[in-house]
Amino acid sequence: MSEQHVFAVASGKGGVGKTTTAVNVATAIAGGGFRVAVIDADLGMANMSGLLSLDPGDATLHDVLAGEAEVGEATYEVARGIFAIPSGEELDTYAKTDARGLGDVLEDLEGRFDYVFLDVGAGISHETVLPLGVADGVILVATPEPAAVNDVTKTRDLVERAEGEVVGLVMTRTRATDAIDPEEVADDLDIDLIGTVPEDGAVRGSLYAGVPLVVQNPESKASIGYRRIAAQLANRTGATQPKAATGED
Repeated sequence: MSEQHVFAVASGKGGVGKTTTAVNVATAIAGGGFRVAVIDADLGMANMSGLLSLDPGDATLHDVLAGEAEVGEATYEVARGIFAIPSGEELDTYAKTDARGLGDVLEDLEGRFDYVFLDVGAGISHETVLPLGVADGVILVATPEPAAVNDVTKTRDLVERAEGEVVGLVMTRTRATDAIDPEEVADDLDIDLIGTVPEDGAVRGSLYAGVPLVVQNPESKASIGYRRIAAQLANRTGATQPKAATGED
C-alpha cells in the first residue's frame, strides 16, 4: 500500500451524505480484510455514532483533544476490522477541545490501521479546515444541485489553501433525470470523479437502523455505488482490491 491512506471526507454543504459516505466506504473496505478507523471530526455537531449504533463509553475525541484521554480509550471496535473514534455530543466537553491535536491523533493511529477516514464537519471554521491539510487526500462530496456544487467548489479552494490534496469527487443521490452531470462537475473542478451513489430509499432505512447500508442491504443500488468507490480508493493506494468492493462471493 502506498502512503496515501488517510482520507478526509468533506463538503461545503450539510445534508449531502458526507457522513453516510465515510461510514459506508470505510465499512466496505474493512470487509476486504483491512483494518479501518473512522474518526468523527465534526467536533461541534457529531452524528456518526448514530449511523453505527455506537454508544461511546467514557472517552470520546473531545476528551482526547482536551488532553484528558488517550486515543486508544476513545477507539471502539464496531465490527470486525472497523473501528470508530466518535466525537462528543456535549457542549461542555466541546469547549475544552483543541482541534490542533488532530494531527497527533493520526500519528498515534499510524501503523495500526490500513485506512483512516475523517468525517469533516460542514462549513468554514478552523476545525473544519484543519483536517483538510493533515489528511493524505480529501474526498469531496456533493449532490447534483447547484447549491451543493457551488459549496463543494469553495471547499476545493479551501483544501488548496490548507495545502491539502483533493483525491476526487463523490456525487450522491444521483438520478438519471438530473440536469447536472457528475462528470461535467468533476471536469469543471479539474478533479477526478471517484464515483456516484444513486438515490436509494434503502439509505434512509439504514440510517434509522443504525447499520451501514453496505451491511444491511448490500445489493441495494447505493451499496453498489459505495463498494465501487471503495474499490477505486483501494486501487489508488496500491492495495489489493477489497473483496467487498468487487461484489464477489
